[in-house]
Amino acid sequence: MTEEPIIKFDKVVKRFGDLTVLNKLDFEVKKGEKVTIIGPSGSGKSTVLRILMTLEGIDGGVVTVGGEPLWHERAPDGSLVPASEAHLHKMRSQLGMVFQQFNLFPHMTVLRNITEAPVKVLGLSRKEARERGEELLELVGLADQAQKYPHQLSGGQQQRVGIARALAMRPNILLFDEPTSALDPELVGEVLNVIGKLAEEHDLTMLLVTHEMRFAREISDRVCFFDRGRIREEGSPEELFTDPTEDRTREFLQAVLD
Repeated sequence: MTEEPIIKFDKVVKRFGDLTVLNKLDFEVKKGEKVTIIGPSGSGKSTVLRILMTLEGIDGGVVTVGGEPLWHERAPDGSLVPASEAHLHKMRSQLGMVFQQFNLFPHMTVLRNITEAPVKVLGLSRKEARERGEELLELVGLADQAQKYPHQLSGGQQQRVGIARALAMRPNILLFDEPTSALDPELVGEVLNVIGKLAEEHDLTMLLVTHEMRFAREISDRVCFFDRGRIREEGSPEELFTDPTEDRTREFLQAVLD
């Protein structure tokens, strides 16, 4: 018996006005899998993550996370009805997201940025949240920056705090939306190193949208090439980057790898 995927998009449609961003998308991620989504701007990559984080709704189809519908819930007769806010809140707790922009609270110290949500949302004691926060700062190489404020850190350090903050909620699934795109080139490596370490040492399911092709090749179990709201091609990094079967994939890779 095959294991139920931890993430499943079944014929999902997402529109913004007249523009169809996801076009009956079928997409699955297994538990513990590291999947990278690549593709041109406007192909629907970030929209997938925003739907999973319940930042964007859907216009058709069903999204399932951990075996349960995300944007729907089951009525007593077994039919699917639109999800209540309570259901969305419960489902959201399975996922953590690292955004392009760091979105840290400027008036809070680094440690407080990490501990605030576990205290308020998970009900952890301040002591327990602080211990967890300190462990995570150690993990991302910022143990000595706990009492600084975001403006005192480099962009790379701020993004590493963003990763620690996402992990503090103990998600099963970690989403990365172009986590290095707002960084100066010399700071990209430090963030990618932390993500690589997480992928290697922790049994997290990871879904990444990135323009860093070399990194995608190193970290991924599977790479999906999105084009016009659908998966045009997918495979192991070796298959997709070395010998893509679709002309459109080849064309895209030539443009970004040159």
